Amino acid sequence: MKGKKIVKRIREVFTPEQAEILEEFFDFLDELVKVHDFNELKAIVKELAEAQKNTEKKLEELAEAQKNTEKKLEELAEAQKNTEKKLEELAEAQKRTQEDLRNLRKDYGGFTRTYSYAFENEAYKYLPAVLKEKYQIEVIEKFIRTEIEEEEINFFACGRRNGKKIYIVGEAKIRFDDNKKDFEKTFRELKRKVEAVKSKYGEVEIVKLIVTHFAKPRALKLAQEKGIIVVQSFEW
Repeated sequence: MKGKKIVKRIREVFTPEQAEILEEFFDFLDELVKVHDFNELKAIVKELAEAQKNTEKKLEELAEAQKNTEKKLEELAEAQKNTEKKLEELAEAQKRTQEDLRNLRKDYGGFTRTYSYAFENEAYKYLPAVLKEKYQIEVIEKFIRTEIEEEEINFFACGRRNGKKIYIVGEAKIRFDDNKKDFEKTFRELKRKVEAVKSKYGEVEIVKLIVTHFAKPRALKLAQEKGIIVVQSFEW
């Protein structure tokens, strides 16, 4: 509306030639503003398009990172699965090892008992002569393996020393070491057996005996201090 009034006023004030020039000038200005606005709009659209492009690039990078994360998680899950499998295999191997050890202990225990019994049986034949020759003890009733008052006694016999009746109570040891702990254990076991015999036969004289394949010198000394006779297999 205002544009028409301006054009009318120009035609009233100026000559037709001047009015035509002015109208063209105002048309130019009007077109110039429209081009400027359009260029600004184009710049904004371009910026928005660039921002959108950067956003899409970031989203692609994020998607790739997510994909890599999922891959890593899958690898971690697979590694965890393999670890659990290895642990199961290790547990199974440990179980088999324990079973083998139990069987080995059982076999070894059986072998040890068999060997110990064979050793004791051999000793029964030769002990009387060794005791008579070295300790002046005459065995008047043969050695036996027995149980008295729930105590298993490896060597038990009646004997005579200096015309007096005695009882012989002995323990078999494959090896008689001087380790303090082992020695004290052996002495306690022998003492317990002696007390069992006294419980059954009264306050009788008892000779304590240890029969072994080999005895350490210090173990022999400790036994002597305790009044224990030690007979080694090489002596018969």
